[in-house]
Amino acid sequence: MFLLNRNASHRRPLDPIDAETLGVAGADTVERFLSHRDNHRMTPLHALPALASEFGLGAIHTKDEGFRLGLGSFKALGGAYAVFRLVLEEAGSRLGRLLDVADLDRPDVRAVAAAMTFACATDGNHGRSVAQGAQLVGARAAIFVHAGVSEERIAAIARYGAEMIRVHGNYDDSVRQAAQVSADKDWTVVSDTSWPGYERIPGLVMQGYTAIVREALRQLPRTPTHVFVQAGVGGIAAALAGHLATVLGDARPTFIVVEPARAACVFAAAQVGRPVKVAHGQPTVMAMLECYEASPVAWRVLARAADAFMTVDEDEAIAVMRRLAWPAGGDPVMVAGESGGVGLAGLIRAVADNRADLGLDGKSRVLVINTEGATDPHRYAELVGMSPTDVLEGKMTAEATA
Repeated sequence: MFLLNRNASHRRPLDPIDAETLGVAGADTVERFLSHRDNHRMTPLHALPALASEFGLGAIHTKDEGFRLGLGSFKALGGAYAVFRLVLEEAGSRLGRLLDVADLDRPDVRAVAAAMTFACATDGNHGRSVAQGAQLVGARAAIFVHAGVSEERIAAIARYGAEMIRVHGNYDDSVRQAAQVSADKDWTVVSDTSWPGYERIPGLVMQGYTAIVREALRQLPRTPTHVFVQAGVGGIAAALAGHLATVLGDARPTFIVVEPARAACVFAAAQVGRPVKVAHGQPTVMAMLECYEASPVAWRVLARAADAFMTVDEDEAIAVMRRLAWPAGGDPVMVAGESGGVGLAGLIRAVADNRADLGLDGKSRVLVINTEGATDPHRYAELVGMSPTDVLEGKMTAEATA
């Protein structure tokens, strides 16, 4: 499915609160917080010249979030960042003074954090970020996981000391239960999706993701003409599209949102002009994107800043995982999880079916995001036919013999 953005708000300025959240000042705050993380490193940007030549494009670059903050996913940027901000706000309120990231290790701030519990629903990656953030500041975490979350992903979250709470149903069911239980227990919900009356914290999570596009703009030789980004509830797509719209204005690249055909909630919102719940049918292999209702805050941004919406099928997502593991023509090897290469899968589909609609030609400079590495190594090996370790070792062997 493919749809150009025909909403009345398309290309209008962002809502002022979204412009503030996703603009330069917000991104500056994120970078200041990241500078205090011991394992923070700018993630790599890879050029794919052989693939670009095959598709008749000027350039393709992939920002590889599989190395982000030791968690293997872009989600490392959002949940932990929101936890840090919320701890400092609560501590500042109780202690009667303004606090910043350098104060997180102060005994009086950690005493406040120790009395706080942060909760969220997750497909896997967001929960790891919230749990890691809570552990780093000395708070508690309660993570709600639905039936589709693999045991390997659950174990990866539990390593950070989080209480794991299993929920029958899908991701949206876990979101509702997390909100209900947290209200009863006075826990702080750090969700990456929003609902009426609950927008600020998802906005902070999205703000954390602006680090990706800010880094990419510094790393790229030229500003991209097209950006393809995958969506679950829409948070990362909205963060990147909103930052580009705020910083570049009318000179921003064409922005395309890509989703699984089996869970296309942002596409459905684009069709009717508002978030709606889509039917939950057969699960998608793109586990981190299996969401059935778009975040209202994310949609508010994407209605203005996205230019097209499209879906990809199961086999296309798996084919991209394999293609990145065994690239042609000397392109770099990359490990992409089931949801990691979906933006690239969208580009491949668009080159075949929507080249003219999107103005893709020999001058196009395309940016895609590998949003995750092999966050479930067993599942990765099942789909690719080789473990992520073996894929990367093959890359290192090739580099050593080159």
